[in-house]
Amino acid sequence: MAKHDRTAVTLAGCWSHVRRKFYELHAAGSSTIASQTVMHMALLWASRRPSAARTRQRIAARQEKSAAILVALFKLWEKELPKASGKSKPAEAIRYALGRRAALERFLVDGRIELDSNAVECAIRPQTITRKNSLFAGSDGGGRTWATIATLLATAKMNQVDPHAWLTQTLERIANGWPNSDIDALMPWNYQS
Repeated sequence: MAKHDRTAVTLAGCWSHVRRKFYELHAAGSSTIASQTVMHMALLWASRRPSAARTRQRIAARQEKSAAILVALFKLWEKELPKASGKSKPAEAIRYALGRRAALERFLVDGRIELDSNAVECAIRPQTITRKNSLFAGSDGGGRTWATIATLLATAKMNQVDPHAWLTQTLERIANGWPNSDIDALMPWNYQS
């Protein structure tokens, strides 16, 4: 597996966002294509491996199980889009998915990428809910500082690390002269108590 550049930003699509557009139509019973899509997508979630398995095996399992599901979905959408009325909700949902194909397929080749962004959305929900209470920042710089701290704490939680213990250890190490060249070792995913 190739080493990934941690500074490079790569867009990954969220299958939950795609599913939501089809699910609303399916639940309303207004679209056969939406119902077929929802059934195919259920197989994606059923076949995924636990997020702790970020290895070659995770990618191999995705290639073995999820890749075929994606091929079937995209074929279905490409076949059905010309049949749908251009401004209809099913056509809109299909175009949304087709327009994001590369980003949606990215999880097949990168074991770090999840099928959906649900974990991230759950992690930022407390910050989003308390956004109005965060107006105390007082300046753009204060806002950026608050956002940085909130991001670091949420990242610790996403990596099943106690944010207080991680932050305490990290700040102590920095205060004791931790080298800038080894800053990656301080990140929550590398934390060791």
